[in-house]
Amino acid sequence: MTSDILRGNIERSIEVHSKLIGACLPAMTAAADALLLAYRSGHKALFFGNGGSAADAQHLAAEFLGRYLLERRPLPAVALHCDTSAVTAIANDYGYEYVFSRQLQALGVSGDVAVAISTSGNSQSVVEGVNCARQMGLYTIGLTGASGGRLNGLVDTLIAVPSDETPRIQECHILVGHALCDVVEQAIATLPGNFVRGTVKV
Repeated sequence: MTSDILRGNIERSIEVHSKLIGACLPAMTAAADALLLAYRSGHKALFFGNGGSAADAQHLAAEFLGRYLLERRPLPAVALHCDTSAVTAIANDYGYEYVFSRQLQALGVSGDVAVAISTSGNSQSVVEGVNCARQMGLYTIGLTGASGGRLNGLVDTLIAVPSDETPRIQECHILVGHALCDVVEQAIATLPGNFVRGTVKV
């Protein structure tokens, strides 16, 4: 029984991952290009999501701020849920649906990239954040499940994982985020003024 459950999770994950290239590679390429343009222009990335997607946002922001595999300059990235005083104050005073949009109004500038993460694509706070980002002239990237939900047609680039199963979607979101970071890092590490290129052993 236990081994069947474990095997089933792994097999379903492999199945979705095997579909990811065909379903998402063009969108991933567009997202990578947008992030590269932003970073080469002195801008930043702002990540946001709820629950497990908040954890993914924080994880991916850390990869850009610290390093992925190569020694290079830190790249500015913010996970908008991490300031608990700001999140709870905004939720209390304005409503939880505005916890990301309010911060984007303060921290975002035209030319930045907003990365919205929602397995359903329907989270109200994430949708409000994307609406705000678009109005401010940020490039918007959505990481969602198969349907894209309300983010489908709202973001500039939608990376819709070909699954409706939340854990499988989240597993692919981290893979996609790592791949995007790898593209950006390899490009940035070769620019003048960066550290010597080399693989970091952890």
